[in-house]
Amino acid sequence: MKTKLHLSLALAAAGLALLAGCATGSGPATPQDTTKYTVENTEKFVLLDQATQEAVSCTGLRERTLPDGRIEVVANVKNRARRLIQIQTNCVFKDAHGFTTGDETPFRNIILPEHATEAVRFTAADAVAKKYTIRVRLTH
Repeated sequence: MKTKLHLSLALAAAGLALLAGCATGSGPATPQDTTKYTVENTEKFVLLDQATQEAVSCTGLRERTLPDGRIEVVANVKNRARRLIQIQTNCVFKDAHGFTTGDETPFRNIILPEHATEAVRFTAADAVAKKYTIRVRLTH
């Protein structure tokens, strides 16, 4: 008898949960936060794909303001792989609010021997740039 009571209660609870799950809201869905599409807007160093994430790391970032107000950025890029790799790096300079200033360097090819680290330097074209994103990808 107790088993039937427990079974009945469990079925009733499951039925209520099912009905509650079917309820619909009265209005448009609210936007959900995600980092998938905002990484380049919030990070200073971005590895653009999974293979690059496994093979490359940044061991240091140094930024300074030049006497004319432009920023200069130096990134130490390390090859974590057990083989020689070729990467491409570029820098997108942004204003104080994080919007691009239109100053984007072309991708630069760098060959990194096994476990080597190389300093990569970028300089903004004008003093409007206050933030930046350094992007790295493997060449195939």
